[in-house]
Amino acid sequence: MKKTFVTLEKLREITETYPTPFHLYDERGIEENAERLKSAFSWNPGFREYFAVKATPTPAILKLLQKHGCGVDCASMTELVMSEKCGFKGVDIMFSSNNTPDAEFIKAAELGAVINLDDITHVAALRDLVGIPKKISCRFNPGGTFEIANRVMDNPGDAKYGMTRDQIFAAFAELKSLGAEEFGIHAFLASNTVSNDYYPVLAARLFRLAVDLKRTVGVHISFINLSGGVGIPYRPEQKAGDIDIMVIGEGVRRAYEEILSPAGMDDVAIYSELGRFMLGPYGCLVTRAMREKHIYKEYIGVDACACDLMRPAMYGAYHHITVMGKENAPAEHTYDITGSLCENNDKFAIDRPLPKIDMGDLLVIHDTGAHGRSMGYNYNGKLRSGEIMLRSDGSFELIRRPETAEDYFATVIW
Repeated sequence: MKKTFVTLEKLREITETYPTPFHLYDERGIEENAERLKSAFSWNPGFREYFAVKATPTPAILKLLQKHGCGVDCASMTELVMSEKCGFKGVDIMFSSNNTPDAEFIKAAELGAVINLDDITHVAALRDLVGIPKKISCRFNPGGTFEIANRVMDNPGDAKYGMTRDQIFAAFAELKSLGAEEFGIHAFLASNTVSNDYYPVLAARLFRLAVDLKRTVGVHISFINLSGGVGIPYRPEQKAGDIDIMVIGEGVRRAYEEILSPAGMDDVAIYSELGRFMLGPYGCLVTRAMREKHIYKEYIGVDACACDLMRPAMYGAYHHITVMGKENAPAEHTYDITGSLCENNDKFAIDRPLPKIDMGDLLVIHDTGAHGRSMGYNYNGKLRSGEIMLRSDGSFELIRRPETAEDYFATVIW
Protein backbone atom coordinates (compact mmCIF):
# COMPACT_ATOMS: atom_id res chain seq x y z
CA MET A 1 0.00 0.00 0.00
CA LYS A 2 1.32 3.42 -0.94
CA LYS A 3 1.31 5.97 1.85
CA THR A 4 0.43 9.61 1.33
CA PHE A 5 2.65 12.39 2.66
CA VAL A 6 -0.44 14.30 3.83
CA THR A 7 -3.19 13.39 6.27
CA LEU A 8 -6.93 13.68 5.77
CA GLU A 9 -7.06 16.24 8.56
CA LYS A 10 -4.47 18.42 6.81
CA LEU A 11 -6.27 18.12 3.48
CA ARG A 12 -9.51 19.20 5.11
CA GLU A 13 -7.68 22.22 6.48
CA ILE A 14 -6.18 23.07 3.09
CA THR A 15 -9.47 22.67 1.22
CA GLU A 16 -11.15 25.15 3.54
CA THR A 17 -8.93 27.79 1.90
CA TYR A 18 -8.18 26.29 -1.52
CA PRO A 19 -10.90 24.20 -3.20
CA THR A 20 -9.98 21.06 -5.13
CA PRO A 21 -8.50 20.15 -7.49
CA PHE A 22 -4.89 21.15 -6.84
CA HIS A 23 -1.38 19.74 -7.00
CA LEU A 24 0.25 19.45 -3.58
CA TYR A 25 4.01 19.18 -2.98
CA ASP A 26 5.93 17.88 0.02
CA GLU A 27 8.72 20.34 0.89
CA ARG A 28 10.39 18.02 3.39
CA GLY A 29 10.41 15.10 0.97
CA ILE A 30 11.87 17.18 -1.86
CA GLU A 31 14.68 18.53 0.33
CA GLU A 32 15.56 15.16 1.81
CA ASN A 33 15.68 13.59 -1.65
CA ALA A 34 17.94 16.34 -3.00
CA GLU A 35 20.37 15.72 -0.15
CA ARG A 36 20.17 11.96 -0.68
CA LEU A 37 21.18 12.40 -4.34
CA LYS A 38 24.13 14.60 -3.37
CA SER A 39 25.24 12.00 -0.83
CA ALA A 40 25.05 9.19 -3.40
CA PHE A 41 27.51 11.02 -5.67
CA SER A 42 29.62 12.73 -3.01
CA TRP A 43 32.59 10.61 -4.14
CA ASN A 44 32.73 12.84 -7.26
CA PRO A 45 33.82 16.37 -6.27
CA GLY A 46 32.33 17.93 -9.40
CA PHE A 47 28.94 16.25 -9.21
CA ARG A 48 25.91 18.42 -9.82
CA GLU A 49 22.23 17.84 -10.41
CA TYR A 50 20.65 19.97 -13.15
CA PHE A 51 16.96 19.61 -12.42
CA ALA A 52 14.87 19.03 -15.56
CA VAL A 53 12.67 22.14 -15.58
CA LYS A 54 10.23 20.48 -17.99
CA ALA A 55 9.19 18.10 -15.21
CA THR A 56 7.94 20.79 -12.81
CA PRO A 57 8.34 24.33 -14.15
CA THR A 58 7.30 26.09 -10.96
CA PRO A 59 9.53 28.88 -9.59
CA ALA A 60 8.99 27.92 -5.93
CA ILE A 61 10.21 24.39 -6.74
CA LEU A 62 13.23 25.64 -8.69
CA LYS A 63 14.22 28.00 -5.89
CA LEU A 64 13.86 25.23 -3.30
CA LEU A 65 16.20 22.98 -5.28
CA GLN A 66 18.57 25.90 -5.84
CA LYS A 67 19.06 26.07 -2.06
CA HIS A 68 20.36 22.52 -2.23
CA GLY A 69 22.93 23.27 -4.91
CA CYS A 70 20.97 22.18 -7.95
CA GLY A 71 21.26 23.79 -11.34
CA VAL A 72 18.58 23.62 -14.03
CA ASP A 73 18.25 21.81 -17.34
CA CYS A 74 16.31 23.91 -19.86
CA ALA A 75 14.89 22.92 -23.24
CA SER A 76 13.05 26.06 -24.43
CA MET A 77 13.06 29.84 -24.39
CA THR A 78 10.41 29.99 -21.66
CA GLU A 79 12.37 27.63 -19.43
CA LEU A 80 15.49 29.74 -19.94
CA VAL A 81 13.61 32.92 -19.02
CA MET A 82 12.00 31.28 -15.97
CA SER A 83 15.39 30.06 -14.77
CA GLU A 84 16.89 33.50 -15.27
CA LYS A 85 14.09 35.08 -13.24
CA CYS A 86 14.71 32.53 -10.47
CA GLY A 87 18.35 33.62 -10.22
CA PHE A 88 20.09 30.88 -12.22
CA LYS A 89 22.86 32.05 -14.50
CA GLY A 90 26.01 30.89 -16.26
CA VAL A 91 27.00 27.31 -15.53
CA ASP A 92 23.93 26.96 -13.29
CA ILE A 93 22.04 26.36 -16.55
CA MET A 94 22.36 23.41 -18.94
CA PHE A 95 20.60 24.05 -22.24
CA SER A 96 19.65 20.73 -23.86
CA SER A 97 17.36 21.33 -26.79
CA ASN A 98 16.56 19.75 -30.15
CA ASN A 99 15.44 21.28 -33.44
CA THR A 100 16.56 24.46 -31.71
CA PRO A 101 15.36 27.89 -32.91
CA ASP A 102 18.05 30.55 -33.41
CA ALA A 103 16.59 32.77 -30.69
CA GLU A 104 17.02 30.03 -28.09
CA PHE A 105 20.70 29.52 -28.91
CA ILE A 106 21.17 33.28 -28.63
CA LYS A 107 19.39 33.46 -25.27
CA ALA A 108 21.34 30.50 -23.87
CA ALA A 109 24.61 32.11 -24.94
CA GLU A 110 23.51 35.43 -23.43
CA LEU A 111 22.94 33.70 -20.08
CA GLY A 112 26.29 31.91 -20.30
CA ALA A 113 24.54 28.53 -20.12
CA VAL A 114 26.35 25.31 -20.95
CA ILE A 115 24.96 24.49 -24.40
CA ASN A 116 24.40 20.83 -25.24
CA LEU A 117 24.29 20.37 -29.02
CA ASP A 118 21.80 17.78 -30.24
CA ASP A 119 22.99 17.52 -33.85
CA ILE A 120 26.22 17.97 -35.78
CA THR A 121 24.62 20.66 -37.96
CA HIS A 122 24.15 22.74 -34.81
CA VAL A 123 27.90 23.33 -34.64
CA ALA A 124 27.79 25.60 -37.69
CA ALA A 125 24.49 27.14 -36.57
CA LEU A 126 25.90 28.09 -33.18
CA ARG A 127 29.16 29.32 -34.72
CA ASP A 128 27.32 31.65 -37.08
CA LEU A 129 24.90 32.92 -34.42
CA VAL A 130 27.05 33.60 -31.37
CA GLY A 131 30.37 31.83 -31.82
CA ILE A 132 31.57 28.70 -30.07
CA PRO A 133 31.93 28.98 -26.27
CA LYS A 134 34.93 27.63 -24.38
CA LYS A 135 32.78 25.00 -22.63
CA ILE A 136 30.34 22.94 -24.66
CA SER A 137 28.59 19.57 -24.76
CA CYS A 138 27.29 17.17 -27.38
CA ARG A 139 24.48 14.65 -27.12
CA PHE A 140 25.22 11.03 -28.06
CA ASN A 141 22.82 8.47 -29.52
CA PRO A 142 24.35 5.00 -29.88
CA GLY A 143 21.47 3.72 -32.02
CA GLY A 144 20.04 0.22 -31.87
CA THR A 145 18.34 -0.93 -28.69
CA PHE A 146 19.42 -0.31 -25.13
CA GLU A 147 19.47 -3.44 -22.99
CA ILE A 148 20.17 -4.26 -19.36
CA ALA A 149 20.52 -7.91 -18.37
CA ASN A 150 19.09 -9.03 -21.74
CA ARG A 151 16.00 -6.86 -21.24
CA VAL A 152 15.27 -4.16 -23.80
CA MET A 153 14.84 -0.86 -21.96
CA ASP A 154 14.29 1.43 -24.96
CA ASN A 155 15.14 1.97 -28.63
CA PRO A 156 17.63 4.83 -29.10
CA GLY A 157 17.73 4.04 -32.82
CA ASP A 158 14.14 5.25 -33.09
CA ALA A 159 14.75 8.42 -31.08
CA LYS A 160 15.19 11.82 -32.73
CA TYR A 161 17.82 12.90 -30.21
CA GLY A 162 21.60 13.02 -30.37
CA MET A 163 24.50 12.27 -32.72
CA THR A 164 25.90 9.00 -34.01
CA ARG A 165 29.33 7.89 -32.83
CA ASP A 166 31.02 9.10 -36.04
CA GLN A 167 29.19 12.42 -35.85
CA ILE A 168 30.18 13.13 -32.26
CA PHE A 169 33.86 12.52 -33.08
CA ALA A 170 33.58 14.88 -36.06
CA ALA A 171 31.67 17.46 -34.00
CA PHE A 172 34.27 17.48 -31.21
CA ALA A 173 37.10 17.84 -33.73
CA GLU A 174 35.34 20.80 -35.37
CA LEU A 175 34.45 22.42 -32.04
CA LYS A 176 38.06 22.11 -30.91
CA SER A 177 39.26 23.77 -34.11
CA LEU A 178 36.79 26.60 -33.46
CA GLY A 179 38.21 27.34 -30.02
CA ALA A 180 36.28 25.13 -27.58
CA GLU A 181 38.44 24.00 -24.66
CA GLU A 182 36.18 21.99 -22.33
CA PHE A 183 33.86 19.27 -23.54
CA GLY A 184 30.96 17.32 -22.12
CA ILE A 185 29.07 14.24 -23.25
CA HIS A 186 25.35 13.81 -22.70
CA ALA A 187 23.01 10.88 -23.37
CA PHE A 188 19.49 9.79 -22.49
CA LEU A 189 18.77 6.21 -23.53
CA ALA A 190 15.73 5.09 -21.53
CA SER A 191 12.87 6.64 -19.57
CA ASN A 192 11.59 5.79 -16.08
CA THR A 193 13.93 2.83 -15.57
CA VAL A 194 12.93 0.99 -12.41
CA SER A 195 16.39 -0.49 -12.00
CA ASN A 196 19.58 0.25 -10.10
CA ASP A 197 21.56 -0.80 -13.18
CA TYR A 198 20.57 1.88 -15.69
CA TYR A 199 22.89 4.71 -14.63
CA PRO A 200 25.93 2.43 -14.10
CA VAL A 201 25.48 0.74 -17.50
CA LEU A 202 24.93 4.07 -19.25
CA ALA A 203 27.87 5.61 -17.40
CA ALA A 204 30.21 2.81 -18.45
CA ARG A 205 29.24 3.31 -22.08
CA LEU A 206 29.80 7.08 -21.90
CA PHE A 207 33.06 6.68 -19.96
CA ARG A 208 34.47 4.46 -22.72
CA LEU A 209 33.35 6.97 -25.33
CA ALA A 210 35.07 9.75 -23.37
CA VAL A 211 38.33 7.82 -23.25
CA ASP A 212 38.16 7.19 -27.01
CA LEU A 213 37.41 10.85 -27.71
CA LYS A 214 40.32 12.04 -25.62
CA ARG A 215 42.73 9.61 -27.30
CA THR A 216 41.47 10.12 -30.83
CA VAL A 217 40.51 13.79 -30.96
CA GLY A 218 42.63 15.09 -28.09
CA VAL A 219 39.79 16.90 -26.36
CA HIS A 220 39.54 17.61 -22.64
CA ILE A 221 36.40 15.92 -21.33
CA SER A 222 35.49 17.92 -18.24
CA PHE A 223 32.04 16.46 -17.54
CA ILE A 224 29.77 13.57 -18.42
CA ASN A 225 26.03 14.17 -18.13
CA LEU A 226 24.00 11.04 -17.40
CA SER A 227 20.79 13.02 -18.00
CA GLY A 228 17.57 11.57 -16.53
CA GLY A 229 15.84 8.23 -16.85
CA VAL A 230 16.03 7.03 -13.24
CA GLY A 231 12.44 6.13 -12.43
CA ILE A 232 10.13 5.86 -9.45
CA PRO A 233 7.88 3.03 -8.22
CA TYR A 234 4.46 4.16 -9.46
CA ARG A 235 2.87 0.84 -8.54
CA PRO A 236 2.53 -0.24 -4.91
CA GLU A 237 3.89 -3.71 -5.64
CA GLN A 238 7.19 -2.29 -6.90
CA LYS A 239 9.94 -2.60 -4.33
CA ALA A 240 11.55 0.59 -3.08
CA GLY A 241 14.95 -1.14 -3.15
CA ASP A 242 14.68 -1.56 -6.91
CA ILE A 243 15.50 2.14 -7.15
CA ASP A 244 18.09 2.92 -4.48
CA ILE A 245 20.06 6.05 -5.35
CA MET A 246 22.89 5.06 -3.00
CA VAL A 247 23.30 1.75 -4.86
CA ILE A 248 23.09 3.61 -8.18
CA GLY A 249 25.76 6.09 -7.13
CA GLU A 250 28.06 3.29 -6.01
CA GLY A 251 27.58 1.51 -9.35
CA VAL A 252 28.59 4.63 -11.25
CA ARG A 253 31.62 5.04 -8.96
CA ARG A 254 32.83 1.52 -9.75
CA ALA A 255 32.53 2.14 -13.50
CA TYR A 256 34.35 5.47 -13.07
CA GLU A 257 37.27 3.83 -11.28
CA GLU A 258 37.44 0.94 -13.75
CA ILE A 259 37.36 3.07 -16.92
CA LEU A 260 38.18 6.73 -16.37
CA SER A 261 40.73 6.59 -13.57
CA PRO A 262 43.19 4.27 -15.41
CA ALA A 263 42.96 6.64 -18.40
CA GLY A 264 44.06 9.57 -16.25
CA MET A 265 40.57 11.07 -16.37
CA ASP A 266 39.66 11.05 -12.69
CA ASP A 267 38.95 14.80 -12.79
CA VAL A 268 35.78 14.33 -14.88
CA ALA A 269 32.66 15.72 -13.20
CA ILE A 270 29.42 13.75 -13.23
CA TYR A 271 26.16 15.59 -13.90
CA SER A 272 22.57 14.40 -13.76
CA GLU A 273 19.35 15.91 -15.07
CA LEU A 274 16.73 14.15 -13.03
CA GLY A 275 13.11 15.27 -13.02
CA ARG A 276 10.84 12.37 -12.17
CA PHE A 277 13.22 10.96 -9.55
CA MET A 278 13.66 14.35 -7.90
CA LEU A 279 9.99 15.38 -7.72
CA GLY A 280 7.63 12.58 -8.76
CA PRO A 281 6.83 10.98 -5.37
CA TYR A 282 6.71 14.35 -3.62
CA GLY A 283 3.66 15.67 -5.43
CA CYS A 284 0.06 14.51 -5.66
CA LEU A 285 -3.14 15.62 -7.33
CA VAL A 286 -5.90 16.18 -4.78
CA THR A 287 -9.42 15.87 -6.15
CA ARG A 288 -12.92 15.30 -4.86
CA ALA A 289 -15.57 12.76 -5.88
CA MET A 290 -18.57 14.70 -7.20
CA ARG A 291 -20.63 12.33 -9.38
CA GLU A 292 -21.26 8.62 -9.71
CA LYS A 293 -22.63 6.71 -12.67
CA HIS A 294 -23.88 3.13 -12.89
CA ILE A 295 -24.23 1.79 -16.43
CA TYR A 296 -22.19 -1.04 -17.94
CA LYS A 297 -19.43 -0.13 -15.53
CA GLU A 298 -19.17 1.77 -12.26
CA TYR A 299 -17.86 5.31 -12.67
CA ILE A 300 -16.75 7.90 -10.15
CA GLY A 301 -16.51 11.42 -11.55
CA VAL A 302 -13.99 13.73 -9.86
CA ASP A 303 -13.44 17.46 -10.19
CA ALA A 304 -10.00 17.03 -11.79
CA CYS A 305 -9.51 15.85 -15.37
CA ALA A 306 -6.77 14.93 -17.83
CA CYS A 307 -6.03 18.65 -18.20
CA ASP A 308 -4.60 18.42 -14.67
CA LEU A 309 -2.80 15.09 -15.18
CA MET A 310 -2.32 13.92 -18.74
CA ARG A 311 -0.17 10.81 -18.26
CA PRO A 312 -2.95 8.23 -17.78
CA ALA A 313 -4.84 9.49 -20.83
CA MET A 314 -1.72 9.90 -22.98
CA TYR A 315 0.31 6.81 -22.04
CA GLY A 316 -2.09 4.62 -20.10
CA ALA A 317 0.23 5.37 -17.19
CA TYR A 318 -0.58 3.98 -13.75
CA HIS A 319 -1.02 6.39 -10.85
CA HIS A 320 -2.02 4.94 -7.50
CA ILE A 321 -5.13 6.38 -5.87
CA THR A 322 -5.88 6.64 -2.17
CA VAL A 323 -9.40 7.35 -0.94
CA MET A 324 -8.55 9.47 2.06
CA GLY A 325 -9.89 8.20 5.36
CA LYS A 326 -10.46 4.75 3.85
CA GLU A 327 -6.85 3.61 3.58
CA ASN A 328 -7.54 0.42 5.52
CA ALA A 329 -10.98 -0.32 4.10
CA PRO A 330 -11.29 -3.35 1.81
CA ALA A 331 -11.05 -2.61 -1.93
CA GLU A 332 -14.37 -4.28 -2.70
CA HIS A 333 -15.51 -1.99 -5.51
CA THR A 334 -14.21 -1.69 -9.06
CA TYR A 335 -14.35 1.77 -10.57
CA ASP A 336 -13.27 3.85 -13.50
CA ILE A 337 -12.18 7.21 -12.05
CA THR A 338 -13.00 9.86 -14.62
CA GLY A 339 -12.82 13.54 -15.35
CA SER A 340 -15.39 15.54 -17.32
CA LEU A 341 -13.67 16.01 -20.69
CA CYS A 342 -15.45 15.05 -23.91
CA GLU A 343 -12.86 12.30 -24.43
CA ASN A 344 -13.27 8.71 -23.29
CA ASN A 345 -9.59 8.46 -22.33
CA ASP A 346 -10.13 11.10 -19.62
CA LYS A 347 -9.69 8.48 -16.91
CA PHE A 348 -7.26 8.39 -13.99
CA ALA A 349 -7.94 4.69 -13.41
CA ILE A 350 -9.72 1.90 -15.25
CA ASP A 351 -11.24 -1.10 -13.49
CA ARG A 352 -9.41 -0.09 -10.32
CA PRO A 353 -10.27 -1.99 -7.10
CA LEU A 354 -10.95 0.65 -4.42
CA PRO A 355 -12.92 1.06 -1.22
CA LYS A 356 -16.46 2.33 -1.62
CA ILE A 357 -16.32 5.97 -2.68
CA ASP A 358 -18.95 8.36 -1.41
CA MET A 359 -19.67 11.74 -2.94
CA GLY A 360 -17.46 14.36 -1.34
CA ASP A 361 -14.63 11.95 -0.57
CA LEU A 362 -11.15 13.35 -1.12
CA LEU A 363 -8.93 11.29 -3.44
CA VAL A 364 -5.15 11.57 -3.63
CA ILE A 365 -3.63 10.62 -6.98
CA HIS A 366 -0.02 9.75 -6.21
CA ASP A 367 3.30 10.58 -7.87
CA THR A 368 2.30 13.67 -9.83
CA GLY A 369 5.22 15.84 -8.69
CA ALA A 370 6.89 15.53 -12.10
CA HIS A 371 5.16 15.64 -15.49
CA GLY A 372 1.91 16.40 -13.69
CA ARG A 373 0.69 19.95 -13.96
CA SER A 374 3.52 20.72 -16.39
CA MET A 375 1.77 18.67 -19.10
CA GLY A 376 -1.58 20.37 -18.50
CA TYR A 377 -3.69 21.86 -21.25
CA ASN A 378 -7.02 23.64 -21.82
CA TYR A 379 -9.19 21.33 -23.92
CA ASN A 380 -12.93 21.95 -23.43
CA GLY A 381 -11.93 25.29 -21.96
CA LYS A 382 -10.84 23.57 -18.76
CA LEU A 383 -8.72 25.71 -16.46
CA ARG A 384 -5.57 24.21 -15.01
CA SER A 385 -5.46 23.80 -11.27
CA GLY A 386 -3.18 25.58 -8.85
CA GLU A 387 -0.18 24.32 -6.90
CA ILE A 388 0.33 24.28 -3.14
CA MET A 389 3.46 23.61 -1.10
CA LEU A 390 3.06 21.70 2.15
CA ARG A 391 5.87 23.20 4.21
CA SER A 392 8.06 21.21 6.57
CA ASP A 393 6.47 22.91 9.56
CA GLY A 394 2.97 21.81 8.53
CA SER A 395 1.91 25.15 7.06
CA PHE A 396 0.84 25.40 3.43
CA GLU A 397 1.30 28.03 0.76
CA LEU A 398 -0.17 28.66 -2.67
CA ILE A 399 2.77 28.67 -5.11
CA ARG A 400 0.75 28.90 -8.33
CA ARG A 401 -2.83 30.09 -8.42
CA PRO A 402 -5.47 28.23 -10.44
CA GLU A 403 -6.16 29.58 -13.90
CA THR A 404 -9.15 31.83 -14.42
CA ALA A 405 -11.40 32.47 -17.40
CA GLU A 406 -9.52 35.76 -17.84
CA ASP A 407 -6.29 33.77 -18.29
CA TYR A 408 -7.97 31.54 -20.88
CA PHE A 409 -9.28 34.52 -22.85
CA ALA A 410 -6.08 36.60 -22.50
CA THR A 411 -4.82 35.74 -26.01
CA VAL A 412 -8.18 35.98 -27.75
CA ILE A 413 -8.86 38.68 -30.31
CA TRP A 414 -12.62 39.13 -30.13
